Amino acid sequence: MMIEKRIIGILLLIIAFLSPVGAQEFNWKDYNVSWTTQSKNSSESMPVGGGDIGLNVWVENGELLLYLGKTGAFDENNTLLKLGRLRLHLYPNPFADGKFQQELQLDKGHIILKGENKGVKAEVVVWVDVFNPNVHLEVSANRKIKVEAAYESWRFQDLFPKKKENNANSWKWAPPKPVVTHKDQIVAEANNIIFYHQNQDTTAFDLVVEQQGLTTIKDSLYNPLKNRISGGLLKGEDFEYVGQRSGTYMNTPYQSWILKSKAAKTNHALQVTLHVGQQADLQHWKTALEDLATPKPTFVSLKRATESWWKSFWDRSHIVIQPGLTDPNNEAWQVGRNYQLFRFMLACNAYGDYPTKFNGGLFTYDPVTIDSTFKFTPDFRNWGGGTYTAQNQRLVYWPLLKSGDFDLMPAQFKFYQRLLGNAEWRSKFYWGHSGASFTEQIENFGLPNPAEYNWKRPKDFDKGLEYNAWLEYEWDTVLEFCMMMLETERYNKSDIQAYIPLIESSLRFFDEHYQYRARRRGSKVLDDKGHLILYPGSAAETYKMAYNSATTIAALQQVTKGLLALPDTYVNSESRSYFQGLLTRIPPLPQRELGGKKMLAPAQLWARINNTESPQLYGVYPWGIYGIGKPDMDIALNTYTYDPDVLKFKSHIGWKQHNIFAARLGLTDEAKQLTVSKLKNAERRFPTFWGPGFDWVPDHNWGGSGMIGLQEMLLQVVDDKIYLFPAWPKDWDVDFKLHAPGQTTVEGRLKDGKLLDLKVFPKERETAIINLLK
Repeated sequence: MMIEKRIIGILLLIIAFLSPVGAQEFNWKDYNVSWTTQSKNSSESMPVGGGDIGLNVWVENGELLLYLGKTGAFDENNTLLKLGRLRLHLYPNPFADGKFQQELQLDKGHIILKGENKGVKAEVVVWVDVFNPNVHLEVSANRKIKVEAAYESWRFQDLFPKKKENNANSWKWAPPKPVVTHKDQIVAEANNIIFYHQNQDTTAFDLVVEQQGLTTIKDSLYNPLKNRISGGLLKGEDFEYVGQRSGTYMNTPYQSWILKSKAAKTNHALQVTLHVGQQADLQHWKTALEDLATPKPTFVSLKRATESWWKSFWDRSHIVIQPGLTDPNNEAWQVGRNYQLFRFMLACNAYGDYPTKFNGGLFTYDPVTIDSTFKFTPDFRNWGGGTYTAQNQRLVYWPLLKSGDFDLMPAQFKFYQRLLGNAEWRSKFYWGHSGASFTEQIENFGLPNPAEYNWKRPKDFDKGLEYNAWLEYEWDTVLEFCMMMLETERYNKSDIQAYIPLIESSLRFFDEHYQYRARRRGSKVLDDKGHLILYPGSAAETYKMAYNSATTIAALQQVTKGLLALPDTYVNSESRSYFQGLLTRIPPLPQRELGGKKMLAPAQLWARINNTESPQLYGVYPWGIYGIGKPDMDIALNTYTYDPDVLKFKSHIGWKQHNIFAARLGLTDEAKQLTVSKLKNAERRFPTFWGPGFDWVPDHNWGGSGMIGLQEMLLQVVDDKIYLFPAWPKDWDVDFKLHAPGQTTVEGRLKDGKLLDLKVFPKERETAIINLLK
């Protein structure tokens, strides 16, 4: 994997020399985030990253600090660990007082910090290599200075998280035994500092397998926690190790290991290499770490390749609202800028082995700044580290289709692909049929979260089910990711052959499982119309013990149709025949009448309401069965406008997607108001650190749902047609470039209500464009 990334990086560098990056019609500097005062604490940090590394960067009391985040750094309790903190101090110190600037430069993907004090000027550039897991800090000054770099760890000793602190791991509120976060190993070797967390022999995987009665097939199950080592190496050019010290940051004690420059110079360079791997032998992990710390191309070429990648990334797509405006307090301008800033945060995990987490991504920080009662370590995030909640995760990845960020999507797709075997084992072991059983809240080893599965279960309760009021029978969410896979083929002609077994198995589960359940209740497996009896089911987490849930039916219909629409090279004749038959067994979407108006129903029947989602509108989004250019639009509009639950649940906060529904239904004023509420500046220093909402900070499903809604206001795809401005305010000028199916890009400017400079590639796709502002 890493060799492939290096090859890609070298090729990209060659391309950068041979051809110029496409020019933008606006200046990216307008969207850079710049501060002229230092930060109070880590809550006022600034994100930067690349590849699969994310950093929180801030200057506090004259010292530069960085949190180190990397995807896949799961410990034995399935916490997603920070890999430490770096503290930089300059002597004499230009950041002690006087002039200061910290700027995130989006076009290059790095942060520049400048300070001036008593005639000493210095600049620190912080950037992450996109193709090699290396963090670089370049220090330059107008006179000779010394630099001290301290690696700080709060895991220098065993820690014992209790009560709410266990929301950061897989145990949540129900640990089966006292929880221990085992200490890291940190050593100074040859003037380098090496640090790592090596998982214990027994991990969350082992206890969960036992809890869920799968011990007899344990050796057949995929285990991502076994032998996992997460850590890195800090080194500096002409730096030496000078010792240790102790301290406390906010409420957390730490120890630091210190490197100091051997001599005062005008230029200094430091590098942190981060590595996560599954290696039984520690020496193999260290050897791999050392190899990653010494990439073969020159430093200049590596930096140029990373900057070229970011320029190429920004050239793919953009949405710039009120271009040329200089008022950062204008909410419309903020919406466009924050769309781009959040997209930048997602791109910091472009090539991770694990998807960007909905509950903070790579950019979480000290929790006491979010909730004063959460006096926990910087490793904390609410709703788990190795636990992935599909209803939330989907909103992080859907917007990447129209933004053209197809290379960011495999991290999420491969997550499910790796778990396919475990999900199929669940079906076979518990119920004796085939198909993949994926639950809504799922561990990174493919089994339900143990707290949600519940340790206190009736003895005769079905072992395959979660004993949980919110999550019981909710297993259709995998189908949204299956649809994303199909859409990457439709949008980008991506080769999705590797995902076909996952898609087919996920569909087959519903056919076989609900026939299995019907067979246990009576002699007939289908209803009197030849349809599956989808009971018990769940419409999202909201309508429980549902009969023929709208979310399940819409998903089954659209994914099956999408699979059958693929070329024959993807689906053989036997499979095609089976799925054509499945399509006839899927019930129609349920409807109901309220106040004399026909509406979409969340299910045919349900026993209770448990949450505040609006799954009756999932036929509008994500499934696109109703909406602009589709029949029976009035039924969907009635649902959005008059359904009492939809009205009660409507909000812009967190994962709420009413902004998307409004855009899909052409409700311009409503979409505008909700989108402004979603994407305006967060109540934190960095504009896109939204939250906590229902989850944590930064709330990535808040940002993702905001991105989707804005895209749908501007451009919608219906079959082969591309609708422009279906819910776009006429008073919002916009410069845009977005992607559509058939490897199509649509680019243009709307000024004073008129479309200018429309560019459609390939040109023959111009006939698909329908401008709704005419």
